[in-house]
This record gives sequence, C-alpha cells and structure tokens, in this order.
Amino acid sequence: MLLHSKILGESSTEVLILHGFLGSGDNWLSVARELCKKNIKVHLIDQRNHGRSFHAESFNYDDMCNDLLYYIKHYKITKPVLLGHSMGGKTAMLFSLKYPELISRVFIMDISPKFYPNHNQHIIDALKKIDLEKFDRRKEIEKMLSKSITMPEIRGFIMKSIFRKSNNKFGIRFNLESLSKNVEIVGEEISSSHKFFKRIFFFKGEKSSYINSSDHSLIYSLFPNAEVIEIKNAGHWLHRDNMFDVLRHLLANI
Repeated sequence: MLLHSKILGESSTEVLILHGFLGSGDNWLSVARELCKKNIKVHLIDQRNHGRSFHAESFNYDDMCNDLLYYIKHYKITKPVLLGHSMGGKTAMLFSLKYPELISRVFIMDISPKFYPNHNQHIIDALKKIDLEKFDRRKEIEKMLSKSITMPEIRGFIMKSIFRKSNNKFGIRFNLESLSKNVEIVGEEISSSHKFFKRIFFFKGEKSSYINSSDHSLIYSLFPNAEVIEIKNAGHWLHRDNMFDVLRHLLANI
C-alpha cells in the first residue's frame, strides 16, 4: 500500500523525510518549507501505523523499508536524499544498506544503529488507559495525560496526533494497538552484512545522549564514509531546538 505524504515544491532534487515513533511527517513541516525555498522538493512521509498512512498489524523495519521502496517506485523518484529522525533514521539506515543504488545520500537525525531499550512504554500505557471518545475538549485529554506523561513537550508531541473524527469524537491517528504490540522493535539494532559507501551524515544533538562517542565504531563499520555533526544547544528534537543549524548543515551537504 502507498504511504500518505505531503509533497512540497517542485525540483529534480528530492528529499524524503521520515519521522520518529508516534510522530508524523508534519513534525518536519517547518524544515520542509525552508528547504522548498532553496529549490528542493520535499516529501513529508507518514510511516505505516502513523499519521494518515495505513494501519497494519505487522510493524518492523523491514516492513517500513518495503513501504519506502514502493513509495519511491510509485512516484518514480530518481536518487532521492533520505532524511530520517529517530525511528525514521533507523528506517533510512536499513534502506540505505539494502538499496544503496536507489538513493544519493542520507541524513540521520540523532540516532545510531545500536540497540536502544524501550523508553516509550509509559506513553503507550497512558494512552491505552483513556477512552478518547469520552472527552469533549482537547484540554481535558491533555490534563488526563499529564498524570502519566509529565514532560509538557512530550504531551504536546502526542497531542498533535489527536484529532476529531467525522462523528465529532476524538481519536488518535497512529495505530495504538499495533504499536503497543511491537514497541520493542523500535529500538532494535540495525545490522547488515553490507556497507553503505555513499555520503551519510549523522546529526547529533549536543544535549542528547542518543549518539555517543562509543557509538562511532558501529556507525563507521556500516557506513565507512559517515560524518558526525553536532548541533549546538539541541536535544533529541534537534530540528525543533535549533532549526537554523540543522538547515545550515543540510543545505551545505545536499
């Protein structure tokens, strides 16, 4: 099935953006608009079980790579640039190792190929405990979520996926059932017997612990020509914390 996307701009240079877990392509809309100003066509893609894309019981990185392959073939995209954040970064890494001939270069946002323990369970548990259809206002939902999800920025991130359905009741865009069953795969290590020799850039948030110096050997073992770039004054959501520097380094290397 075809992934939902929002396509901005017209250009022979095309960037495919893959969001993180529980997010959607719209999380990168501000960056996409700025790239369009520089004559770059941007595809903001909702990965399976997220945003407005299809829901499926199966959810793993091979699935997401197959979805991306179908998307590229459907739109007849020639050698696009891949940009992936967090979970989307792992999809981009695996895709580049499986299909290096189909892409030109890759940007990985604040994630490495290594295994990460599940740190999203409390979010999944909080969402499973509430019946969104019983609420009349968004503020009521956020207040309820605040009991379990204490960080305002994470609550705000989750609230972006809550919407009013055609019956005027609230719902959530991502497939909570499938993501709950498969949440452990999000942190799986990306491994391969192949290497990706083209240019690939790992953007690390200065205040984030997702990429450490101890991860460099694993990165270079799969991506010998990788370059690690630190984004100052930024955490894991580096495009939100310091969009200026993210854009500066993107445009210098696309």
